[in-house]
Amino acid sequence: MAAGNERKILVLFGSQTGNAEDTAERIGRGAKRRRLDCRVEALDSYDVAKLINEPLVVFVCATTGQGDPPDNMKMFWRFLFRKNLPPNSLCQLDYAVLGLGDSSYPKFNFVAKKLHKRVLQLGGNPLLPVALGDDQHDLGADAVIDPWLVALWDKILALYPLTPGLDIISQDVCLPPKYTLHYLAEDSTHPDDGLLQPTAPRTIATELHPFSARVVSNQRVTAESHFQDVRLIEFDVTGSGITFSAGDVVMIQAQNCPEDVQQFCQLLRLDPDRQFVLKPTESGTSLPALLPQPCTIRHLVTHYLDISCVPRRSFFELLSYFATNELEREKLQEFSSAGGQEELYSYCNRPRRTTLETLWDFPHTTCAIPPDYLLDLIPRIRPRAFSIASSVLAHPDRIQILMAVVRYKTRLSKPRRGLCSTWLASLNPEQGDVWVPLWVKKGGMKFPADPDIPVIMIGPGTGVAPFRAAIQERVAQGRKGNYLFFGCRQKSKDFYCQAEWEELVTKGFLTLFTAFSRDQEDKVYVQHRIRENRRLVWELLSSRNAHIYLAGNAKQMPAAVAEALQSVLQLEGGLSPSEAEEHLRALERSQRFQSETWS
Repeated sequence: MAAGNERKILVLFGSQTGNAEDTAERIGRGAKRRRLDCRVEALDSYDVAKLINEPLVVFVCATTGQGDPPDNMKMFWRFLFRKNLPPNSLCQLDYAVLGLGDSSYPKFNFVAKKLHKRVLQLGGNPLLPVALGDDQHDLGADAVIDPWLVALWDKILALYPLTPGLDIISQDVCLPPKYTLHYLAEDSTHPDDGLLQPTAPRTIATELHPFSARVVSNQRVTAESHFQDVRLIEFDVTGSGITFSAGDVVMIQAQNCPEDVQQFCQLLRLDPDRQFVLKPTESGTSLPALLPQPCTIRHLVTHYLDISCVPRRSFFELLSYFATNELEREKLQEFSSAGGQEELYSYCNRPRRTTLETLWDFPHTTCAIPPDYLLDLIPRIRPRAFSIASSVLAHPDRIQILMAVVRYKTRLSKPRRGLCSTWLASLNPEQGDVWVPLWVKKGGMKFPADPDIPVIMIGPGTGVAPFRAAIQERVAQGRKGNYLFFGCRQKSKDFYCQAEWEELVTKGFLTLFTAFSRDQEDKVYVQHRIRENRRLVWELLSSRNAHIYLAGNAKQMPAAVAEALQSVLQLEGGLSPSEAEEHLRALERSQRFQSETWS
């Protein structure tokens, strides 16, 4: 029997895009149905010193691109790997770890595996082997999660049996909402819910207190005839106290467009001007940090609810409880069942159908959604990360980004649009002041402090953004060894910052190699230019201690570039294929080869 036999469970999550958080909430609901006292918290908002008193914890954690922990568990991660923690500190703890990853990345579920091992080292007792959810599976991570959870609840109920006379709360019963929404009297005055006005920053800008930056300019840097709209956008951060260096990232909090907000309110029969306050259903639950109290429905839908995201399985599960129409209820139940996941995938994920579009398809259910459940039903808008494309040394008090406007077709008649890029592209500073909430975080790439070390930068497409910041920074410091491999489709259409690069080449600050893939019969990419210039690349690496940086879209490009670099090591350095591969890995370990790729 477990200590003190308190039927208590803690679910801690480390989430970057919201999937781990969604899964953690799902485990929380399962715990409530089994009448366990349950808290669900982000790892970094939990006081890690209390872990030694917890009887039962389930960790749910994602792994980001290069095998790193998500932002909201970085402090926890540092604490857990402290050398001075006694090896039996967690001997009272029963635990389980569920990982969410993507097997197309080399460090698949690295964080979950490492966490499981570390808690075991500290004396924890694992209830189950670590679960390794995989985005690449036809049914997504649920293919692993579903059976793992069945086994987990069996183990937990064996340790913490239900109180005699109580049963598991049936799936037919809808659990209470996290918050209740209390409308204020119609006539209470509400503050102008217009655009965020800049305020004097109380603290350094963070996700909880972003800085409202004025948009200075928003220019298209691709030809009008080019299929892709790419923008160079400049923000004014005067007085923000924000500092950054090359390789850092700016986080931007997007908002929904007024048409979508209006449609959503009409579908759900909500008055956008009504004010409300939120009250937590359970005493321990804190209020959502980013919502003002009181708040208008318009503010909630514009700035908080992600009505343009593709809904997850949990959305359909909760929605099914509000269905009054038999056909709609059956469909919603099918979409939330384990057996209906292929069907859900082809309805939602493959065509990238949005939450708002989904609500159109379930009109009877949609107008019956109780407002109390809005925050359980729809996740919050996540901030988007952009590589900073400018240096303070060249543009003081300014942050620039190079952004492709996300727009593509699926089988649905309306083109799909990226929430943040569409919103940012629509802001026109020439029609009056516009403000964007933002903050800066450290990026993964660090450039050498030693001025004599040359840098080789490989940045096809918008991957060139962090290198523009690095080159501006290095040129301002008088550093010359800058080598840039840039690739795009056509010299005349998407050669970003062409004039800037050419001026630096003329002044002797930059050596530039370009690959315009569509300007000749055979496609030429950055990896071809690396092979062609292998003697120079080898000389820089072997005699001048050069650092290599790679950034850009993560489909086949990183692997193709790694292969090109290995062939340089083989052809110029005389290494065998396996030695070349190991040499490249050693360069990565010593931070002489760094990459930042995104999908």
